[in-house]
Amino acid sequence: MAESLYIPEAATKAEKYEVILPQIEALVGGEEDITANLANISAVLRESFGFFWVGFYLVKGEQLVLGPFQGPIACTRINFGKGVCGAVWKEGKTQLVPDVEAFPGHIACSSASKSEIVLPAFKNEKVALVLDIDSDKLNDFDEEDAQHLEKLMRIIENFL
Repeated sequence: MAESLYIPEAATKAEKYEVILPQIEALVGGEEDITANLANISAVLRESFGFFWVGFYLVKGEQLVLGPFQGPIACTRINFGKGVCGAVWKEGKTQLVPDVEAFPGHIACSSASKSEIVLPAFKNEKVALVLDIDSDKLNDFDEEDAQHLEKLMRIIENFL
C-alpha cells in the first residue's frame, strides 16, 4: 500500500474511524514486522485525531516496555498492575479514564495528559501489548472511541 492516508476533514469521529480502520488494515496487511506496523498505526491515529500521545507498551517479562509511539517522551517501563496501562494488562480490559488525576495510582509520564484510553491486545489468550492514547483535554474519550479502537486491537492481534 502507498504510504498515504485519506482523512475526511469534515467527518465526525465515528466517520473518521470508519475510514481509517480499513486503511490501517491495508497498511499492515502483508507486513510482518511488528515495530513497523505499530509505528504506522501510532502515526495514523495521531494524524487522524490530533491526540496528545499515542503509543504502545509491549509485555516483556514482568513489565510493559515502551514501543512505537507518537508524541512527547514517555515512561519507558511500567510494572504489572501499576497505572492505567498496568491495570489494563492485569485486568485484560479497556479502561476509559476521563480524568487521570482521579485514577488511583496513575503514573504521570506527562503533566499535560488529562484523560486517557488504554486497550489490550491478546496473543495466546494473554495480553501481549496495550495501546495507550492520552489527551490534553479532560473527558476526551468515550464508548465510541472504545468500540472502534477495540476493532483496531483485533486487527493488531492478527499480526502478533
